[in-house]
Amino acid sequence: MPFLKPLNPPLTDWHGKTVWIVGASSGIGAATARALLAQGARVVVSARNAAALQALADHQPLCQALPLDATDSAAVQQAAAGLLAQGPLDCVVYCAGHYVPMRADAMNVPDMQRHGEVNYMGALYLLAAVLPALRTRGQGHISLVGSVAGYRGLPNSLAYGPTKAALINLAEALYLDLHSEGLGVSIINPGFVETPLTAQNDFKMPALLTPDQAAQAILQGWAKGLFEIHFPKRFTRWLKVLRLLPYRVYFKLVQKATQ
Repeated sequence: MPFLKPLNPPLTDWHGKTVWIVGASSGIGAATARALLAQGARVVVSARNAAALQALADHQPLCQALPLDATDSAAVQQAAAGLLAQGPLDCVVYCAGHYVPMRADAMNVPDMQRHGEVNYMGALYLLAAVLPALRTRGQGHISLVGSVAGYRGLPNSLAYGPTKAALINLAEALYLDLHSEGLGVSIINPGFVETPLTAQNDFKMPALLTPDQAAQAILQGWAKGLFEIHFPKRFTRWLKVLRLLPYRVYFKLVQKATQ
């Protein structure tokens, strides 16, 4: 039946495919790069940490390290032009992230701007650099790494949550614009994953996953042609229910759970 069809062309065979991951020096990005390399993909890994990228690429003939600051629009444009000159990009993943827990009693506008630059503006710079070529080709996939923190407002997420909510909205709009052109678009909304960013949290993180577990969930979501890839389901499904509640109920439940 039409409504059961995958929302995106399923990505199952990675041999001969080229994937560019921006934000791949650690955590989910690095683990996804390793998982794709194991599937035979050619993977270009970008981030500011050149040493970490090179360690990932060492002894991996299909892995190319391309150091890059995602908040530098000119550098992103130049990097994209160089990669596209080598051949088409089959999948582009924006995984760069910045996270500092923040509440209203310690509001830090410069750091909130940093969240916006890394988490959101970097994604826009990447899209502007690759979309013309992808649209001309009429083939390829764009994946943005959001977060369940973007579903609704949460404590400690004053700076981080709004940027992830923006990415979710952006992915939805991109899908509506690009699906008819043959391009795939997906939003990845992880729960808690053991990364350098979440290591800052001083509370118990439910259903905590390793980066490798997250990477496998992402590849499974791409293989199913999903638009939203969220995990782990035992945690994210509850958050999806909370997303539907009226504010009066939602605020009371969240305040009770986080006191």
